[in-house]
Amino acid sequence: MQDKEASQYKGHVLAGVLPGSIGEELEIEAGDRLLAIDGTEIEDIFDYQFLVQDTYIEVLIEKPDGEQWLLEVDKEFDEDLGLEFENGLMDEYRHCCNKCVFCFIDQMPPGMRESLYFKDDDSRLSFLQGNYVTLTNMSDHDIDRICRYRLSPINISFHTMNPGLRCEMLNNRFAGEALKKVDKLYEADIHMNGQIVLCKGLNDGAELEFSIKELMRYIPRLESVSVVPVGLTRYREGLYPLECFQKEDAEAVIDLIEGYQKECYNKYGIHFVHASDEWYILAGREMPEEERYDGYLQLENGVGMLRLLTNEFEEAMEIREGEHPFPDERPRGELAIATGRLAFPYIKKMAERMTRAFPNLTIYVYPITNYFFGEQITVSGLITGQDLLAQLKDKPLGIRLLLPENILRSGEDVFLDDFRVPELEKALQVPVNIVKSSGHDFVQAVLKEMPGRGKNSKDKKPVENGD
Repeated sequence: MQDKEASQYKGHVLAGVLPGSIGEELEIEAGDRLLAIDGTEIEDIFDYQFLVQDTYIEVLIEKPDGEQWLLEVDKEFDEDLGLEFENGLMDEYRHCCNKCVFCFIDQMPPGMRESLYFKDDDSRLSFLQGNYVTLTNMSDHDIDRICRYRLSPINISFHTMNPGLRCEMLNNRFAGEALKKVDKLYEADIHMNGQIVLCKGLNDGAELEFSIKELMRYIPRLESVSVVPVGLTRYREGLYPLECFQKEDAEAVIDLIEGYQKECYNKYGIHFVHASDEWYILAGREMPEEERYDGYLQLENGVGMLRLLTNEFEEAMEIREGEHPFPDERPRGELAIATGRLAFPYIKKMAERMTRAFPNLTIYVYPITNYFFGEQITVSGLITGQDLLAQLKDKPLGIRLLLPENILRSGEDVFLDDFRVPELEKALQVPVNIVKSSGHDFVQAVLKEMPGRGKNSKDKKPVENGD
């Protein structure tokens, strides 16, 4: 050991050990406690992932009865031990210390599951799950560890580069000072991505232009910045007065961003700043061509999702049309698709394209209005089970209903309102299929289990709904 007795280590309890792993070979088991690696106490998952990399390590394990094993491990560089911990971070999640004027969680209705009200602002989740963090609750120690371990990229919620305005928008007197941490990350060659949640009358217009100019100083370490409109629910009583953006606002935002895209591309070879898909839909403009998304670095923020979806869809359709050259072999039948109002025009066009290619296929496409959170919320990821049921119960659905994957809690069959897929299937009397968010998966899901047309079957005109 270095300068601590083994008994002083707090350690981390193991939830399991992967079959066939080094940990299993060493007879490490669930319930054991990992105390240290190479005499170094492990603070969290970052320490563990860094310390476990070497080809030779000494692992200190404590058994449930208190017996301690010091295990010498020879392995490949970066080879993991196969240990699984009760807490994925090996530490408590860090609660957000801000009270942002645009916070979506503050706009949630009462009575939902407790986990939906937790505000995280944990830099470790930025690396592990892609979450965006404000830097306000990161200590110098946290920044030093990121730089030492060479962790990249980190996703940062800038919102504005005006320190005083940032303090106002985040309701945190340290929010402006936290921007200085970006300089440390830049100097350490840590790659970053950024986002700006745009609020009308606060950080838009001249303030947005100022922020873009300031953020350009961090190119190329700062690889991209997305600009997304604030999401406003109907539960805003007592909160900061925010307004919805209108068509002319969206046009101004796009014009500003596209101007800086040209400047950035000419200077740095990247477009850098990106408007989310909502702006283009609100402005009634076509989505940018694929090349302007720089490899889709901001997909999770809704930047380029619809462009990628439609491109993949066309690729998949070319393949499928080639597989069904003869009319009698083409798929036929009826099914339904439900989606948010934001994506509805694009999903409807895709459905129309499929029914033109396969005339005996009928696809009902339904835009779901979000009455639960409010009609200003138009994304499919916030649709609830009760809104789906209320708006689809009297509609023709065919042999099955397709729903986008992001409508459910990750890895589960639960909607935001705790309504479950089997409940929806029972109420609507139709199977529900969950579709991944790619154009290829969309085509595959529509054509799945759709039989070829028989020689004596009658023609049937396709139907699309939601006009």
